[in-house]
Amino acid sequence: MNSILTVFLLSLIPTFEGRYAIVYGIGMGYLLWETILSASLGVLLLSLLLPVLLPYIDRLMLWLEGTFLRKIAHFYLHYVERVRKKAHPYVEKWGFIGLTIFVAIPLPGTGVWTGALAAYILGIEKRQTVPALILGGLLSMVITVLPALGLFR
Repeated sequence: MNSILTVFLLSLIPTFEGRYAIVYGIGMGYLLWETILSASLGVLLLSLLLPVLLPYIDRLMLWLEGTFLRKIAHFYLHYVERVRKKAHPYVEKWGFIGLTIFVAIPLPGTGVWTGALAAYILGIEKRQTVPALILGGLLSMVITVLPALGLFR
């Protein structure tokens, strides 16, 4: 598979996202500028699409609770509740900055996917959510790429 496409697809995976897609690309010896560009496009795409799609995913999961796929729905709804508890203190206290920091922290359970979900759950407007997701996602990439390049060890 093409290196640019691989990094881009990896950057779309929840919790992996652009931050770890960059590390993967660097580890595989891909061109740095292609790796950064591909991962950045993934962050941008997620940041623009997730705030629009999440209300529909939520409705689908609530509907699935009454079907044979209720375990999937239960897993999703449980995850939503965890996100709400984890992100609420950041977002409640700091708003845009809190959401940006929450997304930027390169740890499992944070990132663009979780930040978008937290913003949706907490009712943050899309005009505030999208820039926070983009900025946080890009900051997260910077935080992980510097050590991957041998800087700040």
